[in-house]
Amino acid sequence: MLHKIKRILTDKKGSSFPLIVAVTLCLIMIFTGVSEYFRLMIIAQGVRDAVQDAVISTVNDNYDDVYHGVREGYSGGYQPMADDFEESLDYGAIYDRLDTILGLSRKSGYHVKTTSEGKIEFKIWNLEVDIRNAPLALGDRSDSRFEADSSIMLEVPVSFGGKLLPSMKIKIKTSAGYTPKF
Repeated sequence: MLHKIKRILTDKKGSSFPLIVAVTLCLIMIFTGVSEYFRLMIIAQGVRDAVQDAVISTVNDNYDDVYHGVREGYSGGYQPMADDFEESLDYGAIYDRLDTILGLSRKSGYHVKTTSEGKIEFKIWNLEVDIRNAPLALGDRSDSRFEADSSIMLEVPVSFGGKLLPSMKIKIKTSAGYTPKF
């Protein structure tokens, strides 16, 4: 088989021209498919990192409320009220931070990133944040610390094969927590 392919490639009659064109087209298709895969992964990773950064900022916004618990040996978000403690959580403005970090604009319920040609690069929506406050007076245990879990939907149009392929839609989940340094 290799001998036959070698003979076709070294033939000077021009019969190898269609084979070379076919091989070149196959290599171009494989290269563009791999490039599109990496583009989708880079966008998903960038959005995940931005969401993680915005959630960490929200957790950091709770430092003033968490401090009271840490000072008493706990890591929950509570405020002293008279002779008791009351839960005090700050959810922050995660969408505003995401818009700033990723350069998004709001369009019909979505936060959209556009290219310089005005095409949609990706859009995000449905941000859900669940802040789990540490129980009061439990002590510093790693399984019950102040944590914020978040999820967001991401849609990236696929530009391989024209409009034959559907857009990539994934749910990105992140988590951040408060850990006392001392």
